[in-house]
Order: sequence, then C-alpha cells, then structure tokens
Amino acid sequence: MSENAMITGAAGGIGEALARRLAAAGAHCVLVDRNPEVEAVARAIGGKAVVGDLTDPEVSVRAVAAAGERLKLLALNAGTNSVDKDPAVLDLDRYQAVVGVNQHSVVYGLRAALPVMRRNGGGSIVLTGSHASLKGVEQDPVYTMTKHATIGLVRALSGRLSREGIRLSAVCPGLVDTPLTAGGRDRFRAAGIPMLTADEVAAALEETLRTSPAGTELVLHPGREAVRYTPTPIN
Repeated sequence: MSENAMITGAAGGIGEALARRLAAAGAHCVLVDRNPEVEAVARAIGGKAVVGDLTDPEVSVRAVAAAGERLKLLALNAGTNSVDKDPAVLDLDRYQAVVGVNQHSVVYGLRAALPVMRRNGGGSIVLTGSHASLKGVEQDPVYTMTKHATIGLVRALSGRLSREGIRLSAVCPGLVDTPLTAGGRDRFRAAGIPMLTADEVAAALEETLRTSPAGTELVLHPGREAVRYTPTPIN
C-alpha cells in the first residue's frame, strides 16, 4: 500500500522538486499552493492539487482530507519574504501576510495533520527553514523572525512527537535559486554569491523525511557538505 504525502508551496521551486521526488519514489502526493499552476504540477505527477491561501486554516484542513488516512509524510515548505525592512514603516497587511504564510500556516498544517498521523501510529514531518532560522539576516528582519519561530517550534515539539512515533525536523538552506529569489539572482551572481538549486534542497528534504532522527536541523551551504545538528532537549 502506497504512502501519502502532503507538500505545501508546491507550485514551483523547492516544493515542486520535492513533490516530483516523492512521487517518483511511489508516494501519492497532495500539493498545496495559492498559485493555480500547482494543478498542472499535480497532474504531471499523478497527484492531487489543493489551491488556496495557507493563511486560511481551512486550506490545510482540506489538504489533509485530500491526503486521507494514509498520510505519512508532511512537508511544510510554503514561505515568502518581506519587502518591508523597517518596522517603523512596514505595511501591516503585508506583514500579516508574511507571518501568516511563514509561521501560522506551519501551525495550521500541524493542527490538521497530527490527528491523522496519531491514528496511523506515526509519520514524518519536515519544515523548510533557512539560514535565517539560525542567525539574524539584516536584509529581512521580518522573514528572520518568522523563521526563528519555526525552528523554535521544532526544538520545542520534536521530542514530544517522537514519543508518539512522529518525527519532526527541519532543513535550513542558504540562498536557493527559486522564484522567491528571482529578483536578486543577477545581483547575487554578480557578487559571486553561490546559490543552491531547488532540487538540492528537495533531496535534503526527502532524506530528512525518510531517515533523519526527530529534531534534526540539516543546514545546507552551497558547494559544501551539509551540517546535521540534533539538539539535546533541556529538561
């Protein structure tokens, strides 16, 4: 019996690459994105698409329902950056949208999926973090805040979930060549700043979903060996 997977932010970039990998390995995939192009990606891999804004918790509920009771793999990958760099002048609607995608949608995804995984007796969940999960990135403080929040959730929750047979981990890449970074791609290249490919990150996400211990934080650097960190819980 095949396992089911759910991937958010799957209309392109890392999410699409991961969905193609999981489908090639035999998983039935449910792809979630607000971009309707996710439907074409889902058709190409024989999966299902859920089109909707993940800042609405009902979108995660619909996606988990589409994945069904065999949901075993969950990749909470959707993310966006912030154009507002100074809190004194940031646009509150844009701010709430960034926090909604990067932070709230992770909680909504867990809220919808964990009951199914508990009924199944286990599962594996991976969050797409960033170097901004682990250090301050002056160029985007709001994004940094949200990514710190998600890694904090992994550190706080992974131990408890592991005792229920559910592994929660994160992959934290540096700059990745995706639609999210397209606006700065030429600038990065001109400055000699290397970038990871979406498929390199997808491969790390797949490996983490399949084999990594609960609480793993896999940090990816372009052109260098990944660094695997598993924190020791504080009692």
